[in-house]
This record gives sequence, C-alpha cells and structure tokens, in this order.
Amino acid sequence: MNRKLTIILGVIAVVLVAGVIAFQHFWIYIPGVIGRIKAPIQPFHEVTWASGAAPAQAPGAKRPPNVIVIVADDLGINDLTSTGQGVAGGVVPTPNIDSLSRDGLTFANGYAGNATCSPSRAAMMTGRYPIRFGFEFTGVPVAFAKNIARMGGHDGRKPMFYADRVKDMPPVEDLGVPPSEVTLAETMKAAGYRTLHIGKWHLGESDGMRPEDQGFDDTLNILAGGGMYMEANDPNVVNSKQDFDPIDRFLWANLPYSVRFDGGKPFHPNKYITDYFGDEAVSAIRANRDRPFFMYLAFNAPHTPLQALKSDYDALPMIKDHRLRVYAAMIKALDRNVGKVLAELKAQGLEGDTIVIFTSDNGGANYIGLPDINKPYRGFKATFFEGGVRVPFFVRWPGQIAPGSTSPNRAMHFDIFATAAAAAHAPAAKPGVLDGVDLLTLASGKGADRPLFFRSGHYRVVINGDWKLQLSERPKTAWLFNLKSDPTEQSNVAAANPAVVAQLTAMLDAQDRRAAKPIWPALIEGPIWIDKPADGTPQPKDAEYVMWAN
Repeated sequence: MNRKLTIILGVIAVVLVAGVIAFQHFWIYIPGVIGRIKAPIQPFHEVTWASGAAPAQAPGAKRPPNVIVIVADDLGINDLTSTGQGVAGGVVPTPNIDSLSRDGLTFANGYAGNATCSPSRAAMMTGRYPIRFGFEFTGVPVAFAKNIARMGGHDGRKPMFYADRVKDMPPVEDLGVPPSEVTLAETMKAAGYRTLHIGKWHLGESDGMRPEDQGFDDTLNILAGGGMYMEANDPNVVNSKQDFDPIDRFLWANLPYSVRFDGGKPFHPNKYITDYFGDEAVSAIRANRDRPFFMYLAFNAPHTPLQALKSDYDALPMIKDHRLRVYAAMIKALDRNVGKVLAELKAQGLEGDTIVIFTSDNGGANYIGLPDINKPYRGFKATFFEGGVRVPFFVRWPGQIAPGSTSPNRAMHFDIFATAAAAAHAPAAKPGVLDGVDLLTLASGKGADRPLFFRSGHYRVVINGDWKLQLSERPKTAWLFNLKSDPTEQSNVAAANPAVVAQLTAMLDAQDRRAAKPIWPALIEGPIWIDKPADGTPQPKDAEYVMWAN
C-alpha cells in the first residue's frame, strides 16, 4: 500500500512539475488565445468605401482642401534619405516620402507628442498635450507589463513592476482618449468633410473610444497597438525575431493578423498589411474624389514584429545582416505605399487641392537591436533624448507652399490638429483649449518661441529657446543641453548652469500643475539605454539610461 501511495504521489508530483513548466513556457500565449475566442477572425472580404457628391457651396466658393495625415510607426529619423543617410547607409532610398519634403515644407526640428505610440497619437487627434486630460502612458495589457518585468533586463537593471497598482487598472479596452475630448475627426466632420481612417488606432477599443465613435465616417483599422503583417508561416513573408527582447516575444505570441471595418468583426486582410493599407487608401481617395475628405493613414510599419514581403527582402541581397535586411524591406514597402497615395492624388487631379502631412509617432525603437536608426541623435523610443522624439515632419500643399521650403521652428504633433482645422475653416476652439498652432503660421515664425514639454511619470523634459532640460527621478539625474551648440546632446552642462536648471524646473512644475491625474497608472518602469540598442549585450555599469514609466 505504501509503495502504491508513493508511486501515486510521485506521478502527481511529476504531473504538477510538468504543468508548472508548461505554464511557464506557454503562459505568454494566453492573452492572444483569449482574444481570438472573444473575437474570432473571419475570412477576408472586400470593403466598400462610400462615395458621394460635394456639399453645396456658395457660387464662386472654392472647395476646401482635402487633408491627408500619414503616420509611420517607430520610424527612425535616419531611415529616410531626406532626413538622414537612409537604411543600411542609404542602400534603401525613400523617394516617395522624400518627395513630400522636396515638393513642400520641411520642419528641420519636428517633434513627437511623446516618445511612445499612444500619447503621440492622442496629441495628434486632440491638438493638446495628452497629460492635460490624463493620457500619459501607452495603453498595454497587464500581461504585457508582467512579461517585461519577468523577462526584461540583462545586466542587473531589471524592470520594476508595481503589482499594487494593478487594482487601479481599467480593462485594456478602456485605455484610450475619453469621449469627452473633441477629436480632429469630429472637427473636420463638423466642417463638412468625409472623415476616413486607415491603419493603427491604439486610442481605445471600448464603446465611445473607437474611431467610428470619435468622428470617423469610415475606418479600416487595427484597434490595438499593433498587428502581424502576414501570417508568420506564409511563404511570401520573411520574419526576424528578436529573442533577446520580451516585447518581441509577447507580440509574436499574441498579435493577430486582422483588421476591422466600420465596427464590424475582425477579418484577415488578403496581402501584406502595408500594401493592403496603401491599396485601400487609394480606393478611399477614388471613392471620395468629388467631396472634401480628411484621411488619417496610420501605417503600423516599421513597428515590430519585423516581417518583410519576400519580394522586397529578395531585392536587397547587398544587406548581409538578416535583421537589418528585413527592416530595410519594411521601409521599402512603406515608401512604396506612400507613393501609391501620391500617385492617386495626381491621377484624380487632386494634388493641388490636398494637404499631405507626413510624420512618425516617435523615434526608432531600441528593442529591434539596430544602432543607427536615429543617427546622429542619442536615444531611442521611450526616451526624451532627441532620438526618441525627433521625427520627420513634412507638409505638402502645391500652390500654397513653395517647393523645397524649410523651417527651423519646432513643430509638434499637436500642431497637425490646428493645421487641418485652419485649412477646413473649422470653427475655432475656445481659447486655451488647443496647444498646437497652424504649421503654416509656425513656419512664418509666429509662435516659434513657445516651450515644448514632455512627461512620462517621474521623467520630465522641457525645451525652451536653445535649452533642453531632462529631469529623471530614477536614476536621479538632470541633463541640460544647449541644442543650438550641441544638437545631439553630447555634453551635459547642468552643473555649470544652476540658474538655467532652476528656471526650467520651475517651468516643468508649472506644466505639472496644468496636468490632469493619469487615467490609469504606470505599471512598470524599465531601463532604456541611451547610447546602445537592446540587443542582448550587457551594458557597462556606467552606461546612461532612463527608467521609462508606462
């Protein structure tokens, strides 16, 4: 009997140990499995963009311009041949995106609204600092934050997970722009525009927060923070997995290959997602050519997971590093699809009647492990160093903006709202509501002396005049740079300029007093090294870093 009991207990122990090991290995897939159960992905089906005639106008009145805002995702400032060398030292030119600079206005100092996805997009959609309405952090599932805490860090600086804050987290679907905020889509719609959204949203998934609830007439979207470009095992795709990165592991395990149209059920696209979004943008332009339209075209490229169309990958045999080659092929696809949009405007005779704005939501990410994407600037996505927030910023409007124009004035994402609204002759917002200004006005010099602010938890930054101050509590650091003499932030002069530090700190404190309480707390703080990407190589103990709160 004792022998039988011992065997039974031994079997139970083995099963329990095996179960624990299996759970530790496979738990990362659970959020994706639950998501697919809650919202099964349907087969591909065509979408129809509604067409219509122009609204009635007074005799002799000129049709207001269309507005297209094109946003890349995690594009490095050095990835374009018009703002840097281009990928792999210029092996992959970006002629279509570059043409927006050549034929329009370039802001040499373009800034993101934040150093990560969601707050930057919130700035674009509201024309305001997101912290003014409590949108301070990028919305991610609790499981995502736990995954980073468990698997992140490889040189002794581990991420910190605040388990006591989980109780204060709303459901991930509710991490978005509150319905009480007036969006750019709502403003353009009120001005008589047809409002169109294609691509990434990441500003809330629950009722009242989805794009169709926030002013868009039609929306073909990825609601969450990202999606697959194709199925991972598709013979027409080439993948690059960064096994050293906990973010990458989570995305590969959970992201679907799907889109939604006008609030419908998710379904599979029928091609590489960047091409799919580009082709649908062309269809949407064609359907709406006879009436003023506003289009928010938010590509998810080149955000991870790194997946390239095989034909684009095969066209770049000169790039020997596999990861860089996949990334370069993604940039190639992005540029091709911007070109499709520009070609369709020309084909429809709409070039002169359309304002096109191009930018990225933030700088290139450290977690893809490529060192040169933000060159020559220090820092990556999730830092407020220039590499994290310096972005391309082009505005093309033939006949209104002289080709090849440049402006040294600092443009920011929230200026897109004011620019589009001014072009549409939309009713002016109440004084003090918007933080942005019309980019055309800014280029002329009006408003160019304003300070710019950034904040994520304990990490705060202000740019005022030539000075940029970065304050971090963890690690306790003050970085002060003179951007006029030191635009790449090489020399910290905080110790030599205590009066400047005090003045700028007071400005940050005043900005904090204007901020609302965060709608949701930061669950995690993770180390982001400033001068080297996260590629699995341990950092020197004296390497500079920030602890990014999210």
